[in-house]
Amino acid sequence: MLFNSFEFLIFFPLVTLIYFAIPHKYRWFHLLMASCIFYSFFIPIYILILFFTIIIDYYAGIWIEQASGKNRRWALVMSLVANIGVLAVFKYYNFFIENFNAILFKVSPQNLIPHWDIILPIGLSFHTFQAMSYTIEVYRGNQKAERHFGIYALYVMFYPQLVAGPIERPQNVIHQFHEKHEFNYEMAKTGLRLMLWGMFKKVVIADRLSIFVNKIYGNPTEYQGLPLIVATLFFTFQIYCDFSGYSDIAIGSARVMGFDLMKNFDRPYFSKNISEFWRRWHISLSTWFRDYLYIPLGGNRVGKYRRYFNNFFVFMMSGLWHGASWHFVIWGALHGIYLIFGQITKPFQEKVFSAIPSKFIRELINASITFILVAFAWIFFAAHSNADSIYVAKNILKSNSHSLNQIIEMIGISDLTIIVIAMLILEFVQWNQRGTSVSKWFDAKPKWQRWSAYYVVLFLILCYGVYNNSQFIYFQF
Repeated sequence: MLFNSFEFLIFFPLVTLIYFAIPHKYRWFHLLMASCIFYSFFIPIYILILFFTIIIDYYAGIWIEQASGKNRRWALVMSLVANIGVLAVFKYYNFFIENFNAILFKVSPQNLIPHWDIILPIGLSFHTFQAMSYTIEVYRGNQKAERHFGIYALYVMFYPQLVAGPIERPQNVIHQFHEKHEFNYEMAKTGLRLMLWGMFKKVVIADRLSIFVNKIYGNPTEYQGLPLIVATLFFTFQIYCDFSGYSDIAIGSARVMGFDLMKNFDRPYFSKNISEFWRRWHISLSTWFRDYLYIPLGGNRVGKYRRYFNNFFVFMMSGLWHGASWHFVIWGALHGIYLIFGQITKPFQEKVFSAIPSKFIRELINASITFILVAFAWIFFAAHSNADSIYVAKNILKSNSHSLNQIIEMIGISDLTIIVIAMLILEFVQWNQRGTSVSKWFDAKPKWQRWSAYYVVLFLILCYGVYNNSQFIYFQF
């Protein structure tokens, strides 16, 4: 079920009302059934994949807690193999076969291995990583094994963040399913406000930007220069508003029922370097890779060159996590290169920027450079193939036959006007929330200003939102 659908407009209030109406002891079952219904709106049969990993990880957690020595390790290995195995089969099988066949073709073109014609389960990487964090935390002794099977299943399947995160840790979420939540006006208010803001980012900004982005990136070889630049800039904001919009709706809908989910975005395009960008972008995933891959590899405790390798390897894996294609791997590798280059040149950068007396100018230059680097890397994310991404990267700065007026005509005056107004609202809010949260910033305003802002945003959503049942970009991961 899509958050930006008519079905969710009925589903969310109905599930929430029933949640508060029934006794606490039945609420876990209600939320679990609601989550099953929510997921079944996509491909119902794939819910069996979730049940498979849930059963294995539930018993693996108990085994880990009760066992000792090598048996604990074997229980963890069993859990990780099951989860990674599901990912390997459904998400990476065709990728590996395609690359293996490319090698095999040179030797024996008659004996190529056939592809598996299968649709990737929605949000597979998200709930798989969340399930893996449970058994790892039990193994580390940071989380007790959950004995209530239904509660554990709900931890993996909780509908607000089931298909696109945030990727939660068991320490933050599981205990909340045991606690009784009374209706809290403040939490409901801030939750609904966050949902409204997330919907604005999704249907007014992201889905409207996608119209031009899809046109250009759908056939990139027909363009060069300015159209590619504009489409790439549009995608840079599209993917942010699309994904952070989803996170806002997920966190907000959970908050209405009294649950606290972790923050997933923190104004990433205001970052002054790549390291800071990844502390602000998809926070739940970046911290997952930090805690479960980077630190176990040695983190910052190893020598300089090993640390560079660790960083690069983690970003390569992050790229592969996002998609089973080389252009996603290149995207991850680019961020790894950016980060390592920044670490190597840090003394030089400090020396150069120390000559600029204004702190604001220094930060503006750093933020601008970071934004350009991130936007360039998004080329390899937005493209539909390796060939398309390489073409765009090679031709984005070439001269072209399209004037600025022609680009405006391609976008449409009305669409461009809506985009500009919506983007100004977005940046105004983000600029004013620096050092605080949207909720705290809004709560500090007079009541008439708050309600005026609500009505304006709601008006823009209803009148200028794009309603074409567009999936969230990160559903494909």
